[in-house]
Amino acid sequence: MTLVKFNNGHRNAVNPWFNDVFDTLFNDSVLNDRFVTKTPAVNIAETENEFQIELAAPGLKKEDFKINLDKNVLSVSAEKKAENVEEGKKYSKREYSYSSFVRSFTLPEVADQAKIEAEYTDGILKLNVAKKEEAKAQSREISVK
Repeated sequence: MTLVKFNNGHRNAVNPWFNDVFDTLFNDSVLNDRFVTKTPAVNIAETENEFQIELAAPGLKKEDFKINLDKNVLSVSAEKKAENVEEGKKYSKREYSYSSFVRSFTLPEVADQAKIEAEYTDGILKLNVAKKEEAKAQSREISVK
């Protein structure tokens, strides 16, 4: 595999090294991770019997999540710390990784707060919030007299 650096047309032709230094400095993934707040993408769906919330949070374990319910606010948070250290080597640069997020959802009055389930598989945290029985749509046929 060969990596090729393309000229995007905005480089300084007189001193390309000058631009390379700034590109490297500002495009370094370590710096981007520190400056960009990462919150997982969320899908929310409603069925006849429940609300379904899906959070895309790859790279975590189920133990990393903390799910709380305070009144009618459901909060999902996670923390992950990683340190890549190999003993016996002399490093000129070490990268530590720390990431966390909190997402909160206000549950509607029709949500049954006693029936909330969570499952984490394949990088997706799935929360199912059941609806109260009286809130479920009841259908019946009405006869014409």
